[in-house]
Amino acid sequence: MDLTGKTAIVTGGGRGLGFAYASALAAAGAAVVVNDVDAGAAGRAVKEITAAGGRAVAEVAPVGTGETAQALVDRAVETFGRLDVMVANAGILRDRVLWKMSDEDFDDVVRVHLRGTFTCARAAAIRMREQGGGGRIITACSPAGQRGNFGQTNYAAAKAGIAAMTRTWALELARSGVTVNAVVPVAATGMTRTIPAFAPHIEALESRGEPLPDWLRKAEGFGTAEDVAGLVVFLASEAAAGVTGQCVGVGGDRLALWSHPQEVVTAYADGGWSAGAIAAAWPVSVGREPQSYGIPAPQAPGA
Repeated sequence: MDLTGKTAIVTGGGRGLGFAYASALAAAGAAVVVNDVDAGAAGRAVKEITAAGGRAVAEVAPVGTGETAQALVDRAVETFGRLDVMVANAGILRDRVLWKMSDEDFDDVVRVHLRGTFTCARAAAIRMREQGGGGRIITACSPAGQRGNFGQTNYAAAKAGIAAMTRTWALELARSGVTVNAVVPVAATGMTRTIPAFAPHIEALESRGEPLPDWLRKAEGFGTAEDVAGLVVFLASEAAAGVTGQCVGVGGDRLALWSHPQEVVTAYADGGWSAGAIAAAWPVSVGREPQSYGIPAPQAPGA
């Protein structure tokens, strides 16, 4: 995948998945603007990328505002002459069950994930349409946004909203040659280190270099941040010119395409549906096989 001559922005690019994306894009030939709220992390990321022969600069700012998004685009254009790829990856967690979640917990997560993705995608779309030649917008979704997850009202809502925005933008930007796709990663990061089933394996990987067990990589589709980066490079490349509006899962040894919400069962009644008619029909028609929800807990073999 040759991205020579392309310029990419990666938000939250100082560590974890974002750093893996920025490094892989640079290794494929793209110049990269590494955004992070942590100046030290952004600086270290740029140092590692340039030491490996890549081109990168840091832009330190918290995503969420239109001003930050515009500053990122301006930095890309001023430094490298153009913008071809926007990877809206930055995120935070404020996990609480519904009755313990504060307004601030909710607003902080929605601001960074949902509003941050919106403002960055908007600024990128404006620039890509002005300069012509198409472009790539890559968003970050999650299984939690597809299925819901205990204790993650704010995060699941934001990620579900990002999936909906991704499909909407794919429609709106098609005539401009700009593709919009969501990555749904499952990887060993600071965010997944808190999951009990994953924690000891992440600790073994990071402290002793032990590879993740085969059951995690295959059955759970759980791997390293580097395992996800290839999908981002693919979506940024010309090989993915015909791919848009998709939510693509990747983790460990597994690559998957997530379905879009759609009607799965329908029923009809002449004159419409009263409450009583719905109650009578529910167990034998549309409610016969209710949809599942939530993310199943990881299970090791023999557990």
